[in-house]
This record gives sequence, structure tokens and C-alpha cells, in this order.
Amino acid sequence: MTNPIISLKNIDVTFTQKKRTIEAVKNVSIDVNRGDVFGIVGYSGAGKSTLVRAINLLQVPTAGQVVVNGETFFDGQSSKGVQIKPKDLRDRRRKIGMIFQHFNLLNERTVAENVAFALQHSPLSANEKKAKVSELLELVELSDRSEQFPSQLSGGQKQRVAIARALANDPEILISDEATSALDPKTTNQILALLKKLNAEFNLTILLITHEMEAVKEIANKVAVMQNGAVLEQGSTLDIFTKPQAPLTKEFIETATNQDKALAAISATDVVENLPAGQLFARLTYSGNSTNEPLITGLYQNFQVVASILYGNVEILQGTEVGSLLVVLSGTEAGLAAGLDSLTDQGVTVEILKGTKA
Repeated sequence: MTNPIISLKNIDVTFTQKKRTIEAVKNVSIDVNRGDVFGIVGYSGAGKSTLVRAINLLQVPTAGQVVVNGETFFDGQSSKGVQIKPKDLRDRRRKIGMIFQHFNLLNERTVAENVAFALQHSPLSANEKKAKVSELLELVELSDRSEQFPSQLSGGQKQRVAIARALANDPEILISDEATSALDPKTTNQILALLKKLNAEFNLTILLITHEMEAVKEIANKVAVMQNGAVLEQGSTLDIFTKPQAPLTKEFIETATNQDKALAAISATDVVENLPAGQLFARLTYSGNSTNEPLITGLYQNFQVVASILYGNVEILQGTEVGSLLVVLSGTEAGLAAGLDSLTDQGVTVEILKGTKA
């Protein structure tokens, strides 16, 4: 079994403000394996950023255990809590790069100088540092901007500088804390593509902190959904998208796949609003090699259930086709029951949105 590069066990983070206790993180356990792109998704205030700041002890937990690369950083069962010396912690933090929503660049320094700033405590020689900066700027496709200042760059270019700076000390882990939130959709996709490239080429472990499930869908292989400081559910991106359990997760997925708009529009049509007795309005979600036609054809051939497709959507997640259909199903009570059971047996997730399953 692979040892996780990051292991957070039963993490609590509690603040006291004006005699009021705030539980920012509640009993969260997450394991991140080397090479993962692990998405942590939730709305503002969910506790995402507080949780990931516990990884490098920028936020010391109230309870739990933090283990990074097999080394215990914090153990709430110990009398002293923090298990690592300050100097060693500074060294370990250099192997955990961080990028943020607002870039945090030094405006009075050039692009090259911003990247070089991260190397000020590096043992590299001046020439080696210069070569390293050039290599990083080429990696993020900003070699021609090295002498420009942040004010001369677009938002996407600024984030690329921030990524180059975060990679300066050859980190094994990169934490992206809402790094695409201030960017337009096209630029967001470019930054996500860059992160995906870094993960693939350097086996860089990435924690993607975001309120946008679209970003998770694009590059993450695992995801945890947070609300009010707690993890509602976690698993592979494919499992979460095809078998979401929590209402918030379903909401995120509907938004990410534009199903929310389609569902609202279709639910308001006459065919759904005035659904006759004996018909069902349902959502079918499937993954793998199944296609719309065999599913629908099989319902009719085997159970005499007619399926009227009102909406269809297909995504590719981690190389696997994931489809979703909004359908009205018509048939006998026995045929509908047997047909829906058959779909479930084939690994199709069936959600009855209107009507009653016999």
C-alpha cells in the first residue's frame, strides 16, 4: 500500500474570538498520495484554506495529526503538539509551494526578480540562480517577459509568475489556494492546463483548493467536499461525479456540468409539470463504455419502457466517459420497476425527480 505524501488525521482547528468559539475545521481526515491532484471544494467559509494551512503548520491545529512525507509535523496527542524544530520546518516549507488568488507579487521587482526572490536562501550560486530563473520562466512560457514588471502583465501572466516562483525550490507539493478565482474562464483553463502539465511531467502533487467544481473536473483525480469545517464526502473524481451523496456535492456537480440550468428549464416544461400518472421524470448517470442508445434501447426491448430523452450531457473524467440523461419513462408499473432495477444492476445511477417508483 502506498504511503501518502500528506496524511491529515482527525484535524480540528478552533479559534476563540471575543469569548466566542469558532470551529473552523472539524475532525477532518485526508490522505493525499504522491502524484495526486487532490481537489478540496467548498464555498467560502467551508474551512478549506484553514485545513491546507495546517499541512505546513502556517495554521497549527488544535487537535489531530499532520504527517508529511512520512515525517510527523504535529501530533495533538503529544504534550508539545508541534513535533518539528523551527529551522527544520522552514526547510520543509520550501518543499511545499503555494499559489494564491491575488498572486502576491512584488510590484517593484521584475518578473525575473520575483522568481529569484524565492531563491534568496538557496545554496545555489548567482549564475545557477540565474539559470534556474530562466528555466522556470521558460517552463511557464514567460521567457519574453522576464524584464517586465507585474503592472505590465495580464492576470494569467501574473499567476504564471507566481507558479514559477512557487516551483523555484523544486517542491514536491504545490498548494493552489483559489488560484484561478480571479481569472476569466479562458485564462483559468490555461492555468489549469499548466498545472496538469506540471503534475504529469514532474509527478508534482497538487492540492487544488477551490469553490469551482469545474476546476476539479478538469484536472483532479480525487476530491473532498467541505462544508462548515467538515468533509461531507471524498473519493475519486469519477466516483464523486457519478455517485454524489451529499446535497451540496450534487449542487456543485450540477453547476459544473451545466445541468442546473438544463434541469430548471426542463422542469418548467409542460411535459414535466403535467407528468401523467404512470410516468417518471428521472436522471440517469452512467460511466464507462455504456452509451445512450444501448441503455434506452434495452429498456424498450426488455421491459417495454419508452424513454423520452429531454437532455443529454457527456463529460470525460480521468479518461472515462461520464454521461447524464434527463428522461421521461413510460411503461407498466412492473416494467418500470424491472427496468430501473436493470439499470441499477448495470451501474447506472437512477434518481427519480418526479413521479413515484413502484
